[in-house]
Amino acid sequence: MKLNRRAFIGTGAAAAAALSAPHARSASHGGKPKVIVIGGGAGGATAARYLMKDGKGEIDVTLIEPSRMYYTCFFSNLYIGGVRDFETLGHDYGGLAKAGVNVVHDMAVGIDRDTKQVTIASGAKLPYDKLVLAPGIDFVEGAVPGWSVAAQNKMPHAYKGGSQTQLLKAQLEAMPEGGTFAMIAPPNPYRCPPGPYERVSMVANLLSNINPTAKIIIADPKDKFSKQALFQEGWGRHYDGMIDWIGPEFGGGNVSVDPDAMTVTIDGEVTEVDACNVIPAMKAGHICEIAGVTEGNWAPVDGAGMVSKADPDVHVLGDSSAQGDMPKSGFSANSQAKVAAMAIRGELLGSKVFPAKFSNTCWSLIAPDDGVKVGASYAATPEKIAKTDGFISQTGEDAALRKATYEESVGWYEGITSDMFGSS
Repeated sequence: MKLNRRAFIGTGAAAAAALSAPHARSASHGGKPKVIVIGGGAGGATAARYLMKDGKGEIDVTLIEPSRMYYTCFFSNLYIGGVRDFETLGHDYGGLAKAGVNVVHDMAVGIDRDTKQVTIASGAKLPYDKLVLAPGIDFVEGAVPGWSVAAQNKMPHAYKGGSQTQLLKAQLEAMPEGGTFAMIAPPNPYRCPPGPYERVSMVANLLSNINPTAKIIIADPKDKFSKQALFQEGWGRHYDGMIDWIGPEFGGGNVSVDPDAMTVTIDGEVTEVDACNVIPAMKAGHICEIAGVTEGNWAPVDGAGMVSKADPDVHVLGDSSAQGDMPKSGFSANSQAKVAAMAIRGELLGSKVFPAKFSNTCWSLIAPDDGVKVGASYAATPEKIAKTDGFISQTGEDAALRKATYEESVGWYEGITSDMFGSS
């Protein structure tokens, strides 16, 4: 079945909307209970929208997000590959504001969990009864020797949507004929497990059209990666001889870079490159560290309501959370946001809370009209969010099925962005 916008939004309706009539409890500071959501991506925007929509106006919802326009990281590879226009990745917060969410375009710089206040860069202190953290990812400093965020203009990570995505594409387009592009792939766990390999596919698609003698090197610290058989089958079919994947057995985990010299050193061998995408090891967005809810690189949660294990009044969604079996993806964050919103409404309004169930699908485009997918359903257990069943595309599928899979992903994109931002 083709997944269109209406069908996608409907997948979360049963869990999100089945509520008893709201009766707001008195908040600690008087008036309506207040929920602050930090981060306006797939997790945060969805949580803010569902808290406002299903809270029937009985909750004061504030979304703190510094960017006025959100550019999705998911589907950004299609822009790099020349399949999608950059403008289609951008979404504003007008729909949320019209729905009644107080959208504050500022940076959260402090959290006092004792007094339940968030400090923003302007100096204002905002009180909350419940706090939702959905800041996405930050990078582990020193994860790739020679690279830091200060070098991101020379060797982009392009793992946060927006200008970095545009920069990487421009650098690819500027490569000399027969030049070399290198990707430094990240270690587990990281945002969007098939993302780097879809990116390689789309880089190859772009280069095969504008620079067909170019070469692509992937230095990877992992023995295997998501959808590996599907990607490698596709690379052989569409980009034969262009892509060289170097796993840890051949030094893919022993890598350093020199952004000034534009060199990549793999297991002691120095290679000059014309463009390089460094995707470092990742961690929870920095505001989670400021809040004191991290343990190691991530923020542990109880999957039943995405509740922080450090504080029952803090919920952590999406990429930043350590929750169990779900991948760090936009679909996962959107699914988790609906569960968290339901749990928060239950506590603040006394509405019914159903057992937490989650779903995820990750689509990847290998070449135009050659789409593949992997996905699963999940349930909250006392230990973690656990996978209950799953599916994956198969090697050898015919062209019609692969095209249908790609078209399904387009329907999903329209659905999830509408679900996040309340656009028509």
